[in-house]
Amino acid sequence: MWSGSWAMRACVKAHGRFGTLCPAMSCRRMSSKAWRMLFFGTDQFAVESLKQLTANRNSSEGLVETIEVVTLSGDVPVKRFALQNHLPLHRWPLGDITGQFDVGVVVSFGCLLHQSLITKFPFGVLNVHPSLLPRWRGPAPIFHTILHGDSVTGVSIMLIRPHRFDVGPILNQELHQVPQRCTSEELGAVLATKGAHLLIDTLRTLPERIANKREQTHTHATFAPKINDTLSWVVWEEQSCDQIDRLYRAIGFRSPLRTTWMGKTIKLLDFVGKCHISLSDEKRKAIPGSVSYLKESNTLAVC
Repeated sequence: MWSGSWAMRACVKAHGRFGTLCPAMSCRRMSSKAWRMLFFGTDQFAVESLKQLTANRNSSEGLVETIEVVTLSGDVPVKRFALQNHLPLHRWPLGDITGQFDVGVVVSFGCLLHQSLITKFPFGVLNVHPSLLPRWRGPAPIFHTILHGDSVTGVSIMLIRPHRFDVGPILNQELHQVPQRCTSEELGAVLATKGAHLLIDTLRTLPERIANKREQTHTHATFAPKINDTLSWVVWEEQSCDQIDRLYRAIGFRSPLRTTWMGKTIKLLDFVGKCHISLSDEKRKAIPGSVSYLKESNTLAVC
């Protein structure tokens, strides 16, 4: 609460309702730099990398010789893109692929690759991860970047290690300044494109980057667990306007923020931001969760 009769309030529109590498590296591959590749992915974030690899296969650069795709069951974006572009599809879990590929690429796949599979790739398996590892290891780095108010993030290209996600050595990284008021959806789209281009850049000098790989410093690691609907509950007595703002920008597009009002659960669909209003009664105490209706803008100002 601000001095005098001013209270800081959150304004909303309310509506009810990733190896050990095989040391035998092919001389042909190192000289031609045209990779036989197996891509693992599922969602829209992964599609951007697959799109860039497919485009490169058809370009004069010739960095990609062949590309085949592994995805999970269901109508996922990576599967749709592979079918539309006539890319060979493999079911998960994989059968024997010995000698068929030089390198694997994992982008937002969600399944651990075992050592026996990783060793099938002479140059290992690369992973595109949307954070500056070791910060935000785990399945939801973009959400936690926004939720915790990080001003800088980026993308990392790492080598997959078996048994644990996101702990392998770093081959390449690129920083990205997080714009103010950016949502996780907007940030994800930007990092998907940046990650796809960084992957292509890494593949151009892959043997050298593997030789100069950098191990992660585990002491500075943070974990980004999955986002679930329980996070969408707003607790006015415990959260500041800034925290509610970050929460909305992190998860609001997929899970509307919720609260209780007059005994009913309501969804807060449009978060306007902070506002400062004058209490009509100067003796009235501003209580967290108390509501004022602003008729001119059709918004609820919540203390």
